[in-house]
Amino acid sequence: MSALPANPDHAVVTFNTPRIFPKIATLEQWQQRAHTIREQVLISSGLWPLPQKTPVCARVFGKIERDGYSIEKVFFQTYPGFFLAGNLYRPARHGLGPFPAILNPHGHFSTGRMTDTRDNSTAARCIGFARRGMVAFSYDMVGYNDSRFPGAAPDRDFHQAHVTFGTNRTDQLWSISLLGLQTWNSIRALDFLESLPDVDAKRLACTGESGGATQVCMLGAVDDRLTAQAPVVMVSHSMQGGCACENAPGLRIEYSNPEIAAAAAPRPQILVAATGDWTRTTLEVEGPALDKIYALCGAPERLRYVRFDSGHNYNQTSREAVYGWFDRWLLRHSEAGPAHEQPYAKEPDALLRVFPDNLPATALSEKQLAQELKQIHQSQWNALLPGNKDDFANFTRQISPAWRHVMQLESPESTAITHDRLDKNQCTISHLDFKHPGEPEKLSALLFEPIRQRTDHSGRSLTVVLAGPDPLPGCLDRDRNPRGLIRKLLTKGCRVLAINRFSSGAIQDQFGSFFTTYNRTFLQNRVRDLAGVCGQCRSLTPGKPSRVVLWGMGPAGTWSLLAAPAADAVVADAAQLPVLEDDALLSPELFCPGIRTIGTLEGAAMLAAPNPLLLHNTGENYPIKGIQSAYQSIGALKKIRIESQPVSEESVLKWLLNL
Repeated sequence: MSALPANPDHAVVTFNTPRIFPKIATLEQWQQRAHTIREQVLISSGLWPLPQKTPVCARVFGKIERDGYSIEKVFFQTYPGFFLAGNLYRPARHGLGPFPAILNPHGHFSTGRMTDTRDNSTAARCIGFARRGMVAFSYDMVGYNDSRFPGAAPDRDFHQAHVTFGTNRTDQLWSISLLGLQTWNSIRALDFLESLPDVDAKRLACTGESGGATQVCMLGAVDDRLTAQAPVVMVSHSMQGGCACENAPGLRIEYSNPEIAAAAAPRPQILVAATGDWTRTTLEVEGPALDKIYALCGAPERLRYVRFDSGHNYNQTSREAVYGWFDRWLLRHSEAGPAHEQPYAKEPDALLRVFPDNLPATALSEKQLAQELKQIHQSQWNALLPGNKDDFANFTRQISPAWRHVMQLESPESTAITHDRLDKNQCTISHLDFKHPGEPEKLSALLFEPIRQRTDHSGRSLTVVLAGPDPLPGCLDRDRNPRGLIRKLLTKGCRVLAINRFSSGAIQDQFGSFFTTYNRTFLQNRVRDLAGVCGQCRSLTPGKPSRVVLWGMGPAGTWSLLAAPAADAVVADAAQLPVLEDDALLSPELFCPGIRTIGTLEGAAMLAAPNPLLLHNTGENYPIKGIQSAYQSIGALKKIRIESQPVSEESVLKWLLNL
């Protein structure tokens, strides 16, 4: 389910672009894909590595006893200074427990968890669960009711308050987003439920509608503590969610909601759809797609999907379908059919509100929380800097997946297609196109192969990939013979691949309409191109493996440094970029969401250790301490050369030929 990248020849992908569930042939294939989906959700959410779980300091108070259940007010801290609030519904006349427990995130209804209409009522389903012998916790979206930031008027439109967090462009560099905050809130809400003495931690579930169903799917993809889940009116191939709390950079470039929901397999799951919204094709499209995954997992009975003739809601009919499903898997009833909902009465809002007036004095503002999250990321990075081999191994385990996902390298490697071939006296020249699977754009290059190729002690040849803003002019003379740098490399026995045109064209507006959730940025496309070419160059000649040196000139130096883990050696022109300044990284040519969480440019270079690295033209303020620490930690400090000024072509050639 790969979205097409942004380019002038193809429409930008949006949350309304239809997606196709990928063909999965084996359980092993799915398990690997599900693993990468989980990584992508966590990394896109800014939760890789997971932040430290500080004490939630929960307070439960204000108990109201009703027929068959009780209601209490709850608040706790998901991060120090951010207060998540809601209501806890507990069963009465069912003994002392422990009971199953269900999280209940709500959708984008005007009054959030307080909504109580014929079409939707969070209170109704929580009361229904409690009466059936389950604990239910309903909690706010960020900005709704009690889970707001200081200074927000209690009577302010909740959705307007909801979408203001994580809107600074700099936040994207640090993977700070509304979706990330709400996903973390759901993880901590599970922690809260687990801590209750009357809750069975082995029988936890989650259900919500619309945007609340998005939270169900995100939580289900990353947290194995859930026993069952029920996303309602959201899992669709044709609409992925239109709110900031449903869109984080990178999240759905390769994956869509049906796949994210399927990542929970073989966990019991019911999809509830409606004829009056974007889930209308669930019986024909989304449900059968998940059927195949559950069948591969050997658990077809653990998936159910239903569709009701209604609008976009979580009404009584839908609630009763979920009651029956949870009865089977949480209360261990033998049947999974609909269960009748008794008449209920929602309490007045005033009795359910946790902070009707003021938040606790320690509550952080939006700006303060964003700054705190940046400090958390920076502290995590500092803690990962290696001092020895074990540290470096841990660094690689943590940052290598983050690098792949931040750079959006999850597609299979590109394939090489030879168009024409020209035999010259000292070399062969071929025109190659490299194509990413399922995408129309191609990377074009010329491959120069000397008659006698240089090999190392293990018999591998040396291929130099030349990347620059436009490296081909001056490569050939009038008679189409190689000249200049390419000729010099050929005389030394090196094979040369000179990139003529990259696969993506003009830069799009990368900051509007959730662009980065569904499309690669200019920088991500360039790095992906180079990583794919490096993979192909190792095996261009069958039976003759090659070492690949990636040589990036001018702007391509930055792209090459970020693609360094895909090469066997790298020469990169740092172009004296002020990479410590956020404004520089927000330029269209350098913008890449999440890049700060992987150490900006240092992280990729560190992952390349112990491969040789020549980084030049850094200037005086370029960050290099991390690179030096990585190479030193594994005894490879002699493999790097870092120069503050530009290094001459001849000097690079001398370094390269001594590899």
